Amino acid sequence: MAETVFTPSLEGMKHVKSESGVILTKPFLDVCKQILPVLDKFGAAMALVKSDIGGNITRLENKYSSDASKYEHLYSMVQEEVQKKTAKGSSSCTNGLLWLTRAMDFLVELFRNLLEHPDWAMSQACTDSYTKTLKKWHGWLASSSFTVAMKLAPNREKFMEVISGTGDIKADIEKFCTTFYPFLKENHDFLASVGLDDLKAS
Repeated sequence: MAETVFTPSLEGMKHVKSESGVILTKPFLDVCKQILPVLDKFGAAMALVKSDIGGNITRLENKYSSDASKYEHLYSMVQEEVQKKTAKGSSSCTNGLLWLTRAMDFLVELFRNLLEHPDWAMSQACTDSYTKTLKKWHGWLASSSFTVAMKLAPNREKFMEVISGTGDIKADIEKFCTTFYPFLKENHDFLASVGLDDLKAS
């Protein structure tokens, strides 16, 4: 079967929701993990984003592992922290989920840019998606380190070649953006419903 770097995450997305339509913790985190190899192909430009995503996945996974049946549903961790009034803490799972979702927003937007603007250089595609997604939540320091990192973005043609594998990369990117985006939107809607979708970086 023809495969691209997106194949594992596209497979994984089929299992993210339970039969009753609830987002499940482990399958959701697995899909996020399966996107990390895509970031490796960016080299140094995405090192920051990757370590951020990895850290948030680990935080949520540790919580999940502490009681897999209790935290089977992704939002159960948040609901518990909201009740205990610990959700706004910088090391909370709520914060982890929020930043994980935002980083994924950035990636979906970036891949959308690569599809819709074939003439853009990689750094332009990155900067545009950063401005649309993460920038307003970042303080000056995070913003400036991001801007520096984007200058290290790889050559677009080479990057596309590397992630294409043997499959139809454009079709897979399209599928990835359209399938993954609704999960992210659901996360935002849920976090907004408990008043926690607008926390900024410290």
